[in-house]
Amino acid sequence: MLDKSQELKPRIVELRRDIHRQPELGFDVHRTADLVARTLGALGIETQTGVGKTGVVGYLGDGNGPVVAIRADMDALPILEVNRVEYASQVPGKMHACGHDGHTSMLLGVAMLLAKEKLPGQIRLIFQPSEEAADSEGISGAPRMMDDGALKGVNAVIALHVDGTVDTGQISISGGKVSAACDTFRAHIVGTGGHGAIPHQANDPIWLTAQVLNALYAVPSRRIDPFQPSVLSLGIVRGGMASNVIPESIYIEGTLRSMDDKVREELVQEVQRCLEVARSLGGDYRLEIERGYPAMRNDERVADLIAGVGRDLLGEAGLAGPKATMGAEDFSFMTAAVPGAMFNLGVKKPGGEPRHVHAPNFDLDEDALPIGTAMLAETALRLLRTHSA
Repeated sequence: MLDKSQELKPRIVELRRDIHRQPELGFDVHRTADLVARTLGALGIETQTGVGKTGVVGYLGDGNGPVVAIRADMDALPILEVNRVEYASQVPGKMHACGHDGHTSMLLGVAMLLAKEKLPGQIRLIFQPSEEAADSEGISGAPRMMDDGALKGVNAVIALHVDGTVDTGQISISGGKVSAACDTFRAHIVGTGGHGAIPHQANDPIWLTAQVLNALYAVPSRRIDPFQPSVLSLGIVRGGMASNVIPESIYIEGTLRSMDDKVREELVQEVQRCLEVARSLGGDYRLEIERGYPAMRNDERVADLIAGVGRDLLGEAGLAGPKATMGAEDFSFMTAAVPGAMFNLGVKKPGGEPRHVHAPNFDLDEDALPIGTAMLAETALRLLRTHSA
């Protein structure tokens, strides 16, 4: 499978660069979805468009047997690319900084590899919009596609994510919890405005916020079980217009990450408890909690099978040490519904500098593309044969 995938490398790279030049955000992935649908159609693959708003699903093989799904996300990020490469983003302020261009092109490579295979069941190719964002109802691409039946009748689902800190030629995979639940909190801390020269006649919301921030930053270390992973980070603290004017309120926004459902609820409760500090000092607050993705759990048996494929294709040295992350992934909705797993694909040039996702200089070693393609295709085949047996 790896040899066949290497032969397809020029085409996979061509597709990846095409998608990279024209990044699209959220559910607005019309050009990318059209490219996917046209590529699948040219291979004679039955294709359904408009799934989960702008997603595409391809159907390989016989739907009467077991069904294994492979998911790739298509959307980019609102980041200005700084890389000076001939395939750099041509859309200012948008960039494939998370490698979804690679994910999509590799899944199209899987379609090319398996289009003429005689399959003991069906391999379903799921091209998903909006992993990085949600719609006006707060719902991202994975649950939208699931609502439209993308996982109906599926026995197992797999995916990969590029990792710019792991060398090309390696993968990492483990069972159990591998990425965090993600929730967002937004709050206005309200005081009484006034003149900076007479602060005693106001109730300074900046001072109130300082006390709240001290309380918030102590939550993971002082309020949560130290054996349970948790993160509370502030990303926005905003307020005030002039040096001599005490404002009416301060806006803060932050993220909550957790692996355990109980800890997830504790973090929300602790944020509210911390904001009560403002009321105890004569101020007030308004709080909004936006629920995000759940923690992602890799099915142990699927993860073991992926590891076996990695050993066979890449050798024992091809398995990097497993690592969980406090990052979040909406593939977690799919693995909560169907046994499945996601593995990390190394895309760092050996000896090169790490490239971190969501950074304006993120790029991937294109030598990794046929490796990821072969891993997905061979894993899907083995899962299909396992379920057939």
